[in-house]
Amino acid sequence: MRYDDFRRSDDIEDRRDEGGGGGGGGFGLPMGGGGLGIGTIIVLGLIGYAFGIDPRILIGGAEILTGGGQAPSYQTDRQSTSAKRGAPTDEMGSMISGILGEIDDRWSEIFQASGQNYTGPKIVLFRNATNGGRCGMAQSAMGPFYCPPDKQIFLDTAFFREVETRFRGCSGSSCKFTTAYIIAHEAGHHIQNLLGILPRVQRLQQQAGSKAEANALQVKVELQADCLSGVWTNREAKKRPGFLEPGDIEAALTTATAIGDDTLQRQATGRVVPDSFTHGSAAQRKQWFMTGYQQGTVQACNTFGTSNL
Repeated sequence: MRYDDFRRSDDIEDRRDEGGGGGGGGFGLPMGGGGLGIGTIIVLGLIGYAFGIDPRILIGGAEILTGGGQAPSYQTDRQSTSAKRGAPTDEMGSMISGILGEIDDRWSEIFQASGQNYTGPKIVLFRNATNGGRCGMAQSAMGPFYCPPDKQIFLDTAFFREVETRFRGCSGSSCKFTTAYIIAHEAGHHIQNLLGILPRVQRLQQQAGSKAEANALQVKVELQADCLSGVWTNREAKKRPGFLEPGDIEAALTTATAIGDDTLQRQATGRVVPDSFTHGSAAQRKQWFMTGYQQGTVQACNTFGTSNL
C-alpha cells in the first residue's frame, strides 16, 4: 500500500507515551445491567474464553453497541492529560493518521452524494491499557475496537504486529494494507452507528429469544463492517489508482481467513460451533469484503437483507 500522498488526519489522540494504565485497579468492561447478555451486548465471540484467547482479539472484537449506558464513572470522568493530539510523526502513527484521513474523505464523498453530512470518528492510540470512556477499560488484549457512544476507535498498535506474527495474516509490506483494512472495518462500525444500524440491532438483540439468535444478528453487523471496509478500498483505489500494491488484497483475505470464527474455533478446540459465531466464518468474511471491494456501494452491503450470508 502506498500512502505517501494520504491526507493526514488530526483526529488522533496519542496516549502511547502514557505506558498503560488509564485508571485505577479493578477494571472490567462495562456490562450495563446484565453482564454478557443479549441486551447490553459486548460484541465478542463467546468462543474465545473456551480456548484461552480473549475473543476481543478479533478484528472489531470489542465493539460495544451501546456502551452499556452504565459504564463505571471512573471511565467517563477521567480524561487523559498527557495525550498528544494531532497527527503523529512516527512511521506507524503517521500511517494510521493517513489512513483515517482517507477514510474520512471517501466516506464524506459518499455521504454528500446522498445529501447527508458526515463526521468521522476519532482514533485513540494507546499501549497496554487506557481509559476507554463510556465503553470501559481499553486493553491491548481486546484488539482494535469502536466505541459507539464516544464515536472513537481504540488501537494498541502492537496488535498489527500480532496480525503478522501470531495470526499470520500478512507479511512484509502487505501488512500496511492489512492495517488499513482493520481500521476501515472499525470505521465501518462508525458508519453503522451514524446510519442508526447499531442501535436497531441492539433492540433486536434485546428481543432475541436465545444467544444463538443474538449472535446471528451480530454476525450480520460484523460482515457488513467487512463489506464497508471493501467499499472504502474500492473508492480509494479509484481516487488514488496506485495506492494498492500487488499482494495487498490477498493479504486482507488471508487476514479475514485467519480471524474467521471457524478458523479460531478449529485451531483451539478441533470443532466448530456455528451458533456461537459472532463475526462470521472465514469464507463469509472474505466474501463480504470482496463484495464491498468489487461493487463499491453501501447498498451492496445489506447483510440484513439476505438469509444467505
